[in-house]
Amino acid sequence: MNLSPHFTLAEMTVTDHRLLDNSPTQIEISNLQRLAQFLETVKTTLGGKPIMISSAFRSKAVNDAVGSRDTSQHRQGLACDFKVPGMAPDAVVRALLKLPYDQIIREFDAWTHISIADKPRRQALVIDKAGTRPFV
Repeated sequence: MNLSPHFTLAEMTVTDHRLLDNSPTQIEISNLQRLAQFLETVKTTLGGKPIMISSAFRSKAVNDAVGSRDTSQHRQGLACDFKVPGMAPDAVVRALLKLPYDQIIREFDAWTHISIADKPRRQALVIDKAGTRPFV
């Protein structure tokens, strides 16, 4: 099922925890459609480069298995972790700072997390071994 021109429900629900159910509800699918539309803007902003999603929607079981909090926006289908081939996460974050994101996080200098919300907080952060701090 296509959620947008470049993103499918299958890639937005992919998980390494294949034995766990990661099926979204209809409300979560609606959120994933909003997220996919936002990711189209991300893709355009990045010059059409591929966006390789490693985690978007997470069911409670999957979220628990990865050690994340229940308050994670992944649980609602409003967040996505991704890589852009040929771009460092730092460069991805810098390129996207003007978009109306809720949170954008350079995580462990390995991938980028981005989330959306009705009232975006525009939090830009870094998470790594040193902890969590503002992205500057």
